[in-house]
Amino acid sequence: MSTIVNSKPVVPVGAVSTKAPPRVRRMQITALCLLVVAGVINYMDRGTLAVANHRIAEDMNLSLGEMGLLLSAFSWSYALAQLPVGAMVDRFGPRRLLGFGLVFWSLAQAAGGFVTSFTQFVLSRIGLGIGEAPQFPSAARVVSNWFPVSKRGVPTGIFNSASPLGTAIAPLLLTQLLIVLDWRWVFIITGAAGLIMACLWFLLYRDPKTMGLSAQEQAYLTSETEETQQKVTLADWGKLFSYRATWGMIIGYFGNVYLNWVYLSWLPSYLVNERHMTLARTGFMASVPFFCGFIGCLVAGWLSDKIIKRTEASPVRGRRVPVVVAMLGMAAFTVPAALVQDNNIAIFCISVVIFLTNAASACSWALVTAVAPKNRVASLGSLQNFGGFLGGSLAPIATGFIAQYSSFVPALLTGAAIAFLGATSYFLLVREPMDQA
Repeated sequence: MSTIVNSKPVVPVGAVSTKAPPRVRRMQITALCLLVVAGVINYMDRGTLAVANHRIAEDMNLSLGEMGLLLSAFSWSYALAQLPVGAMVDRFGPRRLLGFGLVFWSLAQAAGGFVTSFTQFVLSRIGLGIGEAPQFPSAARVVSNWFPVSKRGVPTGIFNSASPLGTAIAPLLLTQLLIVLDWRWVFIITGAAGLIMACLWFLLYRDPKTMGLSAQEQAYLTSETEETQQKVTLADWGKLFSYRATWGMIIGYFGNVYLNWVYLSWLPSYLVNERHMTLARTGFMASVPFFCGFIGCLVAGWLSDKIIKRTEASPVRGRRVPVVVAMLGMAAFTVPAALVQDNNIAIFCISVVIFLTNAASACSWALVTAVAPKNRVASLGSLQNFGGFLGGSLAPIATGFIAQYSSFVPALLTGAAIAFLGATSYFLLVREPMDQA
C-alpha cells in the first residue's frame, strides 16, 4: 500500500514495472532527440569562432592573444550565467528556460555576422554565453524528470553526446561554408538554425507537471525515491555550498572543461600553425577526435548504469569511478599528444583524450542526478558547470598567450596537469548523496 506525500503516490522500489508507460516513453524519446539537436546547434555555434578564427584574425587584424580573449568571452559569460540559471530551471522548468535560451543565443550568434569591431564581437560572444547557459542544466533536469534514478546514465550520455557531435560536425560543415562564403554568413546561417530549433522545442516538449500524468506514470517516475519535487528556494540553493561534494564537482569539472577547451578553441589553429596542415585537411582532421568524443559519451552513460546494476554499488560511486578514471586518462594521453612529431600519432592521442573527456563529462552530469536532492538537480548541475566554464574561460586565454610567447607544447602540458588535479578532486570530495551527508 502506497503512502501519500503532497497528493502524489510514493511506491516502494520494485513495486512497479521497470518498463516505461507508452506516453512516458514517447516523451523520453522526443525529449532526447530535441536535446541532442539543440546541443549540436549549441556546440556548432560556440565552435564557429574556433573554426573561422584564422579568417577572422586576418580580416580584423587580431593577434593570438586578442583571439584568445575573444574565444574566452563566451566562456566567462556562460560560466557566470550558470550561477542563477540552474535555480531558474528548477523553479520554472526546462521547457521555458531552454526555449527562451535558444532564441536569445541564436540572435546573439547571428549578430556575430554583423560586427564591425573587436568590442562588438566580444559583446556578441557574451550574449551567446548567456543564452546558451540553460542548455545542460535543462537537459539534466529533463532526464531527472522523465527517467528513474537507476536509468539516467544512458540518457545523460545521449544528451551529452551532442557536444562532441556538434564539435565534430562544425569543422566539416563550417569549413565548407568558409570556402564558398564569407565568414560572416557562417554566423548568420547557424543563428537561423537555432531559431528554427526553438520553435520545435516549444512545439514538442512538455514538463511532467503540465502533462496530467496518471498514477501509473507517476509511480514509474517516482518508484525509486520518496522525495518530492518542491520548488527550489534561495536558501535551498545556498545550502548546496555547504557540501564538500559541491566543491569537489566544481573543482573537478574545472579540470575537465579546461583541457576540453584547449582543444575545442585551439585545435584547428594548432593543426594549421603548429603542425602545418592545410585548411581543407584541418577540417577533416579536427573533426576526427570529436567523433570519438561522441562515442565516448554514449559508452560512458551505458557503462555507468552497468556498474550500478552489476556491482550493486551506490549511484554516486557508479557515476564517480568512470569520471576519475577517464580524467586520469585525459592527462596521460595529452602528454604524448604534445610531444610526438608524427601528426597521425598526435591525432590518435588527441582522439583518445577527447573520447575520455566526453566520457568523463557524461558521467559528471549523471553524477549530478545521483548526488543532488531531486528538487536541486539543475541547481547543482549549473554549479558544476560554473566551475567547468571557469576552466573553459581560462583555457583559451592561457593557451593563446603561452603559444604566443612559447609554443603549444607547454600549453597542452598545463592542461594535462589541471585535468589530473580535477580527477583528484572528484575522487576525494564526491563520496555520497547530499541527503546522506
